[in-house]
Amino acid sequence: MEPAGHNPSATTADNSAVRSVTGDDAPAGIAGGARRVRVHHLQRAKERGERITMLTAYDATTAAILDAAGVDTLLVGDSIGNTMLGHATTLPVTLDDMVRAGRAVASATRHAWVVVDLPFGSYEAGPEQALASAVRVMKETGASAVKLEGGRRSAAQIRAITDAGIPVVGHLGYTPQSENVLGGPRVQGRGDDSAEELSQDALAVQEAGAVAVVLEMVPREVAARITEFLVIPTIGIGAGPEVDGQVLVWTDMAGMTDWSPRFARRYAELGRALQQAAADFAAEVRDGAFPADEHTFDQ
Repeated sequence: MEPAGHNPSATTADNSAVRSVTGDDAPAGIAGGARRVRVHHLQRAKERGERITMLTAYDATTAAILDAAGVDTLLVGDSIGNTMLGHATTLPVTLDDMVRAGRAVASATRHAWVVVDLPFGSYEAGPEQALASAVRVMKETGASAVKLEGGRRSAAQIRAITDAGIPVVGHLGYTPQSENVLGGPRVQGRGDDSAEELSQDALAVQEAGAVAVVLEMVPREVAARITEFLVIPTIGIGAGPEVDGQVLVWTDMAGMTDWSPRFARRYAELGRALQQAAADFAAEVRDGAFPADEHTFDQ
């Protein structure tokens, strides 16, 4: 049963309450005056040297706030496993998890381009499985694209999805779904041989039809070189400033926990603020200060 006064449809269908807090004049971003970011805006941004902004989102409330702030793209990442579901890795995340989160984010978004991760086990079996997973995501969430990990090993899957008219974002460098092979979260592309392998993977992703590629935990020189020779945009996370855009997990960006990775900047300390708000609420309930007269109804 929903608490009195809670209206989920109002949250997802109308961002006006959020915009009253964040302001109506959000930055136009890469879409300029267009209402919604589209694939061609990403490509045009690269050609013009305009930086693409991306944050993760996993629920309608957060998505509406980030969207109202003018963020270009929202990634419904399988990082939901670590950040929201209590898993130690992304591996336990299911396609059902991603569809549920993707639907929430897309329903609350009016401006940003929404991308949903294909989780581990939903595309590795081959192009047919990958296409079926991508079609389900697109039909059931309202998102604009899917993302999957891997270079040459995933090229056939990317091609099958893009041939069906679904935009795909690649993911190279440190790929969390392969962390057991990679030995954990380690920088990828160090050394000439490794850098060349990563470059070949980037080309394979592009040639398979991907519209953009995320580069995670890659030396800045390698990421810069890949960004220079690729036609499609590169979006970095721990890949230096020379890429075409930047993505962060929103909980890292907003300081929701005591820890954040080296490559993340904490733009706020929302975790501490939320903890303090909860402590103030508990204290006022216990001493009888809440609810006050203005919070109650007369007969």
